[in-house]
Amino acid sequence: MTLLIGTDEAGYGPNLGPLVVAASAWRVVEGGDDGADRLARAGAEIGATARLGQPPWADSKQLYKPGGGLVAIERGVLAALAATAEGATAQRASHGIPSDGAALAAALGIDLPSIGVPAEWTLFEGMALPVAVPPRALALLAETVATTLPRLNVQLVAVACRVLHPGAFNALLDAGLNKSDILSRTTLSLAAELRATAPGEPAVVWCDRHGGRKTYAALVGRHFAAPLVRTIVETPTSSTYAIDAASLRIEFTVGGEARVPVALASMTAKYVRELAMAAFNAHWGSLAPGLRPTAGYPLDARRWRGDAAATLDRCSIPADAFWRRA
Repeated sequence: MTLLIGTDEAGYGPNLGPLVVAASAWRVVEGGDDGADRLARAGAEIGATARLGQPPWADSKQLYKPGGGLVAIERGVLAALAATAEGATAQRASHGIPSDGAALAAALGIDLPSIGVPAEWTLFEGMALPVAVPPRALALLAETVATTLPRLNVQLVAVACRVLHPGAFNALLDAGLNKSDILSRTTLSLAAELRATAPGEPAVVWCDRHGGRKTYAALVGRHFAAPLVRTIVETPTSSTYAIDAASLRIEFTVGGEARVPVALASMTAKYVRELAMAAFNAHWGSLAPGLRPTAGYPLDARRWRGDAAATLDRCSIPADAFWRRA
């Protein structure tokens, strides 16, 4: 068996809202084929059986366009979470689908600090889910996923997420990390946690490239507690490393979202980020009626900050609590 882990982020560029990093872990039983190809076939079969017109998991940038709604992303993420669930609980609807934002955060292992969490996170936790997909359609897709994966000797082990709100992000900057360091550290820590769930199995970790960074050997060694990391290749499009003693290979590539584990991570990060920004806009819109919503990217973030200046002053909110520095 081989453990395949994919990671990705959403919100690396914006000044407002959180940076969200997600990962998905899959176990593929040896069958003489490449695990990535098997997962692609599974996605294609699930999409065809459920009559989606496409696989349920793909690069979030292909599935989501501003103003286009969350249907494709939500159904893929929530159906995947249902496939990892052992059954319904009091916090979840049937089929293991999270019933609200708090249950979603619990299912993804989002563990926030006791301080520095913005006020709008309460609105995130209170959001009823799903927000865009009819529950019955989502339940049917979840059933299709749950029956198709085992037949193809594939198991979705876990989907996990980390959320860095501006206060936490800025504190890491003040501690001496740069933006790329923060992304790499968060990503590799999450990947290492998932890899630790099956320490004896061969594993592959797929990551999207982090900004312009090309060299990752030292980071890999630190986060996977490996004294010896072998560099396989470092090019402008791919950096690959091996920890031979742990049967582990780690790849940082451009365009890695084509692989299902990375695609699901991309979708999960985007889904959590979009829900967080909906909560952000609802919170500040309640304090400043008429304030136009924002996606948080630099140009519009500056517009929003100017429009919200009086409200921010009235609430005595320090800049570092809501504005992520570059």
